[in-house]
Amino acid sequence: MVSTGGAGDADLVVLNTCTVTSTADDELRQTVRRIHRERPEARIVVTGCYAQRAPEDIAALPGVSMVVGNSHKTQIPDLLFESDVPYHTQIHGAQIQVGQIHVGDIFAQREFLSAPVEDALGDRTRPNLKIQDGCNNRCSFCIIPYVRGRSRSAPAEQVIGEVRRLAEKYREVVLSGINLGRWGRDLSPEPRGRMRLSDLVRRILDETPIERLRLSSVEPMDWSDELLDLMAGSDRIAKHVHAPLQSGSDRVLRRMYRKYRPVHYVNRIFNARERMPDCAVGADVMTGFPGETEAEFRESYAFIESLPFTYLHVFTYSERPGTPAAEATGPAGAPVPMEVRKRRTHILRELSRRKNLEFRRSMLGRTLSVVTIEDGRSALSGNYLKVALARTRTPNRIENAVIGGLTSDGLSEAGALPVLA
Repeated sequence: MVSTGGAGDADLVVLNTCTVTSTADDELRQTVRRIHRERPEARIVVTGCYAQRAPEDIAALPGVSMVVGNSHKTQIPDLLFESDVPYHTQIHGAQIQVGQIHVGDIFAQREFLSAPVEDALGDRTRPNLKIQDGCNNRCSFCIIPYVRGRSRSAPAEQVIGEVRRLAEKYREVVLSGINLGRWGRDLSPEPRGRMRLSDLVRRILDETPIERLRLSSVEPMDWSDELLDLMAGSDRIAKHVHAPLQSGSDRVLRRMYRKYRPVHYVNRIFNARERMPDCAVGADVMTGFPGETEAEFRESYAFIESLPFTYLHVFTYSERPGTPAAEATGPAGAPVPMEVRKRRTHILRELSRRKNLEFRRSMLGRTLSVVTIEDGRSALSGNYLKVALARTRTPNRIENAVIGGLTSDGLSEAGALPVLA
């Protein structure tokens, strides 16, 4: 983010970073170089996950005046005010004199700090409310726990208050988190006193007027029967189930340190579809994990093909320094050649397109509940399909749309100009 509408005339530029893949790291470095080239006098502050993981690397980039990890992100205003005064801080647990690097022990972080994102990807009609941060899992490929810390939940009263406030302006609110299904587990020391995500969702429905609530990604085993029953029984919850899979091979899942087996995943997905036959079902899938053989990939492909997915987010494995997968040795940890990874990614994306097209065709002639988005010419259905509207509508409304055709990546309302897939 910048202090004005763009970096071109900004005196201060703050970049919030991701570090899930090497591509995200590369993009940050390119962005820093571009901003410094276009406006060399601007101060560049880099924060977020990449800053937490590799602060010294970022501090060495020309133009960077300060690096602030997630551990210190909320202190940025004070740090900018005090930036001319050198002092001691923490880097990976060691206290040293660092000047403009501010990174501490992320696992010591206990507070939950978040604000709704009311302009997600240019859509100002579906705010994203983060209610959980951090992760207690240790998947062998994932750097997130090391840069976001332990699982932390926003208190229920805070969440309900935020949803109530957002409901005054928006029809749909998206609940999100790093490990959303673990919401509430840290809020009470006694297991019997702990609320679960389903309890929070029920309270939101009972205590706020929000017209539609959507859940973002939830780990497979956190799609409990209670949560699915609640979703199926309320027309105020979007019929949308996103459950990260990563691989359909049991052997690969074990090497990933995932906490479920394919048979468990199948159970959750079919439980969801039994309750909500028309729901969207999505998954994150990874290709080219270390040691993934051609047989394991074919096993994963067959597993994915057998399930009623309506879309896939396919990722090519990216080595993250400091994770067990990146440091593994032997045949089970052997790197998969990049050209093989990319080929497998392409194959799964083609499967995703085919499954999505089949799902969209099944909606022809149906009436779907949609939320109209900012341009007034398109909408998003409860089951996560883009709908081109036949006439311009008022944005930020929930309406019914009769589906008359297909577009290249979605649906069209009856009466809209056809754009065949």
